[in-house]
Amino acid sequence: MSDSSTPSTTEALGAVLDEHLRWIGQWQRAVFYRDGRGGERASAPASFATWCRAASHDDLLQQPAVQKLANLHEQMHRQARLILLKASGGELPTEAEYEGVVGRFEEFMLHLRRMERAFAAAASGLDPLTGLRTRRGMTEALEREHNRYRRAGEPFCVALCDIDKFKGINDSYGHDIGDRVLAATAAVISRGVRSFDEAFRMGGEEFLVCLKETGLDEGYAVIERLRVDLMRSPVVLPDGRMVPVTASFGLVEAVPDLTVDDLVVCADRALYQAKNSGRNRVIRYGVDRPEEKPVPKTAVRG
Repeated sequence: MSDSSTPSTTEALGAVLDEHLRWIGQWQRAVFYRDGRGGERASAPASFATWCRAASHDDLLQQPAVQKLANLHEQMHRQARLILLKASGGELPTEAEYEGVVGRFEEFMLHLRRMERAFAAAASGLDPLTGLRTRRGMTEALEREHNRYRRAGEPFCVALCDIDKFKGINDSYGHDIGDRVLAATAAVISRGVRSFDEAFRMGGEEFLVCLKETGLDEGYAVIERLRVDLMRSPVVLPDGRMVPVTASFGLVEAVPDLTVDDLVVCADRALYQAKNSGRNRVIRYGVDRPEEKPVPKTAVRG
């Protein structure tokens, strides 16, 4: 756990970015004007290694995006050191060698800026892909609404949303298109709920909506309209193809004997029922009991 004197992950990445902007200029001067002199200082900025040591304590180094950043950093500086070594012997780099370092530098900086934005969004409790709030603030928001319900009797509902056959979308179109579908679904949810409701990305292709000051009938009308809007909003690909998107929903209304955790569990059960009765529908917990299709022994929700 870092204290207030320790830079945040985002601040530390900012330091890496600033140091490498200075480094590329120092490296170019050492190569072209100083016969490689000063190359020892110019070839190894310390901030990234420091950030990696800190990241190892948080298991961040196991994340694919961080591993990619580390690989780019290692490749860039290995090539840069080789060119400095040649320069110290009076040999200038070829254009291809120079462009190799500069290309790695540009890719590294682009990836670094993306990661800096992602960590900043995560620190703020926002999902960087969808712009919705994450689980980090979800429980607190639900507890706040639950306390208001117990204190003042204000009703509220919880809805879980799961994109239908999302694994098939990833398998058919690739994960980049899958990300587009997630972002587009979040946009439909944001437009479809009322201004005082709250929406969260729970993870993967699952979302949660908290419908405030809302009983089950009104909540059903809101979520059903949201389901139809999503069905009518296919994702258009750059080549003109359209990816149809539907989702299944489980809806539950707060009652006195259900905790916040209970509400989420009940919404999840209703969502599971929606999946197993045909998908692309809203199931109200304890109310809707459609005839379920036979469930295989290895049924997987999707």
